[in-house]
Amino acid sequence: MRIEVAKPYLDEQEQKAVADVVASGWISQGPKVAEFEKIFADYVGAQYSVATTSCTTALHAALAVSGIGPGDEVIVPSLSFIATANSVVHCGATSVFVDINPETCNMDINKIEAALTKKTKAIMPVHQMGLPVDIDSINAIAQKHNLIVIEDAACAIGSEYKGKRIGGHGNTACFSFHPRKVITTGEGGMITTNNSEVAERLRRFRHHGMSVSDLERHTSQKIIIESYPEIGYNYRMTDMQAAMGIVQMKKLPDILRIRRAIAGKYNNAFSKISCLRVPEVPEYVQHNYQSYWVELLDNAPVNRNELMQRLLEKGISSRRGVMAIHREPCYSRHNAILLLTERITENTIILPLYPSMADDEVRHVIDNVRNILC
Repeated sequence: MRIEVAKPYLDEQEQKAVADVVASGWISQGPKVAEFEKIFADYVGAQYSVATTSCTTALHAALAVSGIGPGDEVIVPSLSFIATANSVVHCGATSVFVDINPETCNMDINKIEAALTKKTKAIMPVHQMGLPVDIDSINAIAQKHNLIVIEDAACAIGSEYKGKRIGGHGNTACFSFHPRKVITTGEGGMITTNNSEVAERLRRFRHHGMSVSDLERHTSQKIIIESYPEIGYNYRMTDMQAAMGIVQMKKLPDILRIRRAIAGKYNNAFSKISCLRVPEVPEYVQHNYQSYWVELLDNAPVNRNELMQRLLEKGISSRRGVMAIHREPCYSRHNAILLLTERITENTIILPLYPSMADDEVRHVIDNVRNILC
């Protein structure tokens, strides 16, 4: 038996949707992207959505149009994929790392204000592995200090905070459609916002700063000569990707239901193993379980890497827990000391979880983790 850590949930519906776009002759950004954006905005409860090539480019674009640039600082967690901090650097700004709440692995709300300086312009919380941060508390800090909040919601499609879906809480939020995420377009990203000016600037920014889109020009009954009022990038999603995304959005309720059911089986089994800690989920959030992690405690008979190797020998793929960005060579000059972040990144493991995972595969994972640790 070979069990991957993640698999996209695709079938002939996505194949047909992409084939139809290819047959139409319009394969770059066009009507399907606009349709996908509308569906996504309606789903999360935002007024506007802007599709991009990835969550990384979405974060960069969101920061840039918000005025973040050289000399500015952005508060971010170190416990995240490196793209979170890289997007800040792409703007010429500086990432300021803060430690995490060890129970949720999200940014520690109580450590944000101590990290603020006169250069701080924004807070970028990460909904780690799909578990929502305490948005109200972050927004309160931001309002108190006149800061921008841009949510790194790469993993959080379908997760909820206080009964409202992530992306619909009034901040700019950025999502990922990488194949390991809950839904996928191969590669791709989405930015949600309630600010019409921000949405319009984002649409120009992703299209070289062009004053009108290709769709507007090609569907117009009058000649349109575009202009370039500002510098932009090529961050356009294709209609082929958007066609996949539209199908994936229809499947999303089932995807979430299955993910939560598998996570429930894991929680039930692993909470009985004394050397493991399962994810903490506050009562005011609903988790999408984009990834499922457990932490090995001090009484574990093996370390994290040994557990990963022994699982691999049984045909079970896994991944280390989320990286600590400040420990990577390209960020080592920051000299940050984040003890909780370092503990979590060293002792957590991500286990297989995906919608097409069969019951016997789930049992195989549970049985082998139990046999190794008990």
